[in-house]
Formats: sequence, C-alpha cells, structure tokens
Amino acid sequence: MMLKRMIAGCMVAGLLVPAVGRAADLSPAEVLAKVKEATGGDAWDAIHSLHFELTVETSGLSGTAASWTDVTTGRYMDTYQLGPVSGADGYDGETVWSKDTSGQVRPEEGGDEVLGAVNEAYRRCLGYWYPERHGAAMDEEGTKEEDGRTFRVLSITPEGGRPYTIWVDTGTWLFDRTVEKTAMETRTTYLSDYREVDGVRIPYTSRSTNGEERYDVHATITSVEVNPDLAEGLFAMPAPPPPDFSFSGNRTSTTVPFTLINNHIYVDVTLDGKGPYRLLCDTGGANVITPTLAKELELKPEGAMQGRGVGEKSVDVGMVKMASLGVGDATLNDQIFAVFALESFSDIEGVPIYGLIGYEVFKRFVVHIDYEQSRLTLTLPSAYVAQGNGTVVPFKFNGHIPQVEGSVDGVAGKFDLDTGSRATLDLFGPFVEKHDLESHLKKGPECVTGWGVGGPARSMLTRAEVLMLGPVELHDVVTEVTRQEKGAFTDPYVAGNVGAGVLKRFNLTFDYQGQTVIFEPNANHDAPDVWDRSGMWVNRAQDALAVMDVTEGGPAAKAGLVAGDRILAVDGVKAVEVSLPDLRLRFRTEAPGTEIRLQVEHDGKTREVTLVLQDLV
Repeated sequence: MMLKRMIAGCMVAGLLVPAVGRAADLSPAEVLAKVKEATGGDAWDAIHSLHFELTVETSGLSGTAASWTDVTTGRYMDTYQLGPVSGADGYDGETVWSKDTSGQVRPEEGGDEVLGAVNEAYRRCLGYWYPERHGAAMDEEGTKEEDGRTFRVLSITPEGGRPYTIWVDTGTWLFDRTVEKTAMETRTTYLSDYREVDGVRIPYTSRSTNGEERYDVHATITSVEVNPDLAEGLFAMPAPPPPDFSFSGNRTSTTVPFTLINNHIYVDVTLDGKGPYRLLCDTGGANVITPTLAKELELKPEGAMQGRGVGEKSVDVGMVKMASLGVGDATLNDQIFAVFALESFSDIEGVPIYGLIGYEVFKRFVVHIDYEQSRLTLTLPSAYVAQGNGTVVPFKFNGHIPQVEGSVDGVAGKFDLDTGSRATLDLFGPFVEKHDLESHLKKGPECVTGWGVGGPARSMLTRAEVLMLGPVELHDVVTEVTRQEKGAFTDPYVAGNVGAGVLKRFNLTFDYQGQTVIFEPNANHDAPDVWDRSGMWVNRAQDALAVMDVTEGGPAAKAGLVAGDRILAVDGVKAVEVSLPDLRLRFRTEAPGTEIRLQVEHDGKTREVTLVLQDLV
C-alpha cells in the first residue's frame, strides 16, 4: 500500500542550516552528507529501530496507521485501518507480503512488488547515509527551481530495486519529496512539518499523490518511539487466519453451473442471504457490486477510492461490508465489496451487470473451472485430491492476479492469467518495445479490441507463433499488441495478459494456497483461434446497436459503416430483440464470406447494408 512509502518518508528530515558554498557544485554524496549533518548528524548512528503511529485521510476515508522498522536492515511492517478497509504490509528481508481486510495473507512476488519493497527497505535503513547496509547507484539530475526555491535532484537506484528521485531543498538541506515510477503510475510524496525527536528531525506530515488530487493520501504522525524493542517474528508473514467460510451439510466441496458470455464466466451467488445475483467470476478481481445493487441491498458505500482497469480513465469506488457471500453450498462471512459504477457495462456486455467475485473466493478454496461442461467447483484445500493428467504450473501473485513465467515467440516474460479477459493474449507496450517484437510480428489492423473500466482499449492485431505458459505450449495465437498509454496494460513489469481465448481450451484448477494452476486440455483445445470477422466494435444502445469503432479496410468499412451508425435490425430481426453476445459469437464463428443484412440509421436517415465477414488476422 502507498502508506508504507509515506511512512518511509517520515524517517528523513532536517534543520534549517545555511548553505555553504555553491549547492550546484556539490556531488550527490556531499549533498546527502549535508542532509545528514542538518538532520542530527551522528545522532542517527544510535537509532536502530523506529515505531510510528499516524492518522491517515484519503478518498473520503479517514483512519489510523502504524509502522515498525528495523533501521539497521530495512525490514518493516505497517498496518492500517481506513473506514471498513484494513490490512498490513511487510518485508522480512526476503519475503514481501500483504494482508487484506479479511485477514488473508499472500507473498507479493510478481509484478513490481519486490522492486518496490527493495526501495522501501533502502530508504528505511537510511542506505543513502549507510551504504554498508544497502548499496545503490547514484546519479545527478541537476538543479531545479520551483516557487522561488532551489532543489538538488538526485537519482538513486538501490541494489535490486528501481530508480527513484529525491529532491533536496538547498535553502534548508531538507528532503522535500521523493518521486518514484511504479508499474501503474508515478507517485510523488511531499514531506513537511519537521520536528525534533531524540536529537534528529522527522517530518510529521506527508502527502502522496499520483497527480489526481482527489485521491491524495495525507498522513500525520501522532507519536514516535525511538529504539523500541522489536518482537521476534514481527516482520515475518503472518499465519493464515481462521476459516471465515463454511460448507452446508458438512460438505467439503460444492459445484455450480456457470454461463460463458463474451468469454466471461458468470455465476449465480447470494449476498446477505438475498438473490441469486449473476456476477462475473474473475481470477484476479476484487469483490465488486454496482451502486444499483448496493442500494437494493440497503448498503451505504464509504469513501471514494481510485478504481482503474484496462482503459485510460479512473473512477471513484466506495466500500461496503456484507455479512455473507454464498456460492452454491459455500458461504464466506464478513466480506468487503467495492462499489463500482459498472451499470454502463451492461451496454458493453449485452447483459445486465451487477458486479464480480474473484480473488477472495479463489484464495480460500481450490477452484476448478470446467470450461467444457460450464461448471465451477470449490473445494476445501485440505480435502482436495488432484486428479487427471493435467500439467501443473507454479505461479506467483501479481497483486491479486496469478502470474506465470512463460514466453511468446521465444521471448521470456511474466504473464497474468485472467478469466476476466475475453481476449486470447494481450501484449503490453513496454514489453513489446523492449524486445522490438513488432519487427517480426506480422502487422495487422489497429482497432478497439476491448472495453473496460476507463473506456475502450485499442490494439494492433497479429498472431504469435508460439505462446508458452510454463511447459504448456500453444500455437498460432491471436494476439493484441496494446496501444494504451495509461491503465493496467502499460505495466512495464508484465509481458502480457492471458485471457479466456487461451484459458477456455483447458479445464483449470487454481490452488491459491499452493500457488499452482493445473492445465488439462479439453475438447476446445485444438479449435482454431479466431478473431471477430465484422471489423467493428458494437455496444448496446437502448433499442439499437451502436457502432463505436470501425476497423480501417475491414468488412464494416467496406460496407460503408462508420462510427456513430445505429444498427436497427440484423437479418430482419429488430435490434432490441438481438442478443449482443450471440451476435458477437456469429461475427467470430460464422465462416468468411457469410453475408449479414443490417438496417442502419445515421443522422435520421435509414439505409440497408450487407456486411460480408472476413478474417482480419
């Protein structure tokens, strides 16, 4: 959580000291030496541990946080309570871990979590003053002027970490801010309100921002304990919590049917004993309901936190607590749900959207997804016995998402497994650019290839010759090379996202406690991988279908369709009676050359159009 980066910032401060000589002429080491001198000098040598208590405000929520740090090693543990949301983060020198509101614990090994934790440990052990504790490469970023103040900006890359910059005010020799680019954003933490504690100066106030002010995190220290005793095992990953779930009738497993719509898994669940409600099932998704469903359940959301996805926009997300979530004969108790305005997704999916479930369910059970028979089975981990001849692939957690080692056309990378994606394979821009993959991938058309939180996603279509997920091998895979500039698909630490186009070729067993997934080929395994043959993206629009995007040179463009057209009828059937998921399925599965008659309206004028399907990739 971002709180840990703010807490680390509170460990450095300074005294008002006149500059000696020209600040611009000082080397990075000399600048840092001046900061140490100004903030207590040798008094820092006697500090081996710190404990902070803080108040925190962010996104309409307020609460408290606490932090413990072993200053000699950089090990740390932070806890927080913000309205209905609580948790902890830690690093014991080897393992990065997190603990969520329900007490579920996981090692953070995927994505950029380890790099972030290494940087955190470097700052907390004051590695810039004590390089023997943690080495780093340092570089000069020059002098900057801002609001009448002069800053020396230093670039620091801790061993095993990633670059970040630190700004030093040359009028006071105080650390003013840190700037660090993470997987999803650039986060700046400003430090202020310096106070003396046991001979050193510590900034009591910090503000962390990603540039969207309404999501800023404000923290204020309320107490500082210098050199507290640190309990044995304080920084170690906590033990799993007691079970907060149960099966009815002393069962150890439950099986429920699901519906595959647009390659998305939909499951009926109960919420606080009411329902059933059909929710999307996403391997890495949080518990989510819509504001409409929250109102029906008489739940009042708290806060307005930042929610993001594949698109480039972010949205406000409130939080509620439910007494129970029921899936078949299994019940999860006291679950936190994000309240996300997903109602507009109903027009994108073509079916009503009420929310989703995912990680919280997968973390507690061994989950078997039978794509062939459309069944989902939850089993008590202690009762699970592996069956069949599937291939076992280990994974690490990238946040909530299972992430496996693999490769695309021989280029190694880390791939997220995402049942919430309708695609086959999305390759992320930084990975493609780093390995110059477009130089050998056949260049296909660019178009809207998905629609998620934050709007449409654009990609270049192509095919990868070989996709490897551990030892699992797939050929001739439809691949989307993302053109997004913001959002989840710009993560430089992930190669790509593997969606249902791959996953539905297998019956899958996810064991989140054992961190393995079993791939067992099913009847879909050898089916040709096809892409939409219409050359357009269509959403529901009340009594019509709205053309949102048309692929240049594709079938829709050849038929004269343009973005903004409204389809009133398909093969003589009124659009209001046409199932959008079924129409998309026709676009993907009916043979090239198939003619589909459309009645189209634009600017009040109606015309007849014949769409001739063809392969685009």
